[in-house]
Amino acid sequence: MDWQAGELNSAWRYAFMALVRRSPAHTDTAAIESSRQSWDRHMRILDAQLALTGHCATGPDFTLADIVLGLSVHRWLMTPCTPSERPLLPAIAAYVERLRERPAFLQHASMETP
Repeated sequence: MDWQAGELNSAWRYAFMALVRRSPAHTDTAAIESSRQSWDRHMRILDAQLALTGHCATGPDFTLADIVLGLSVHRWLMTPCTPSERPLLPAIAAYVERLRERPAFLQHASMETP
């Protein structure tokens, strides 16, 4: 959870504010691209961890960390970009499918909004 709050959130903050919230204070295209690249790099780290554990962030059991990480993954997937701009991360794709089986995830991770 600390990694999500300190590292992952910091990586995506500028891109999210620019691309989703459309904040007038977040229009620097170089900063947007830098944030997107950092976000993707962090998602690759998570993908590697999920490939290692084979199920959830810390192992076979769903934990509190998966709540915050699941919502971060949802934001990453729902933030507008072209398919070629988002790396294919198979462990994250499988993780999201498992999360979508959870009613609470569906309640808080709308397919309409990031």
